[in-house]
Amino acid sequence: MTNQVTVYSTNTCPYCTMMKNFLDQNGIAYTDVNVQKDPVAASRLVQATGQMGVPQTNINGEWVLGFDPQRIQSLLKQ
Repeated sequence: MTNQVTVYSTNTCPYCTMMKNFLDQNGIAYTDVNVQKDPVAASRLVQATGQMGVPQTNINGEWVLGFDPQRIQSLLKQ
């Protein structure tokens, strides 16, 4: 089963790096959206979640705020 994973991140966020490293180490494909470079994506993100913080990760339609490996694992389709 394919998981739809999108990470919304910035250049300067250490938790964003941790999130992407975690996904890489677990062989999980994802799309990285840099909200620092993409103000349209940034405003869409705030509209969708009501949150300004990053990383925010959308996994199969569910949002994970911050770096939360257990929640990530629970949302991934095995």
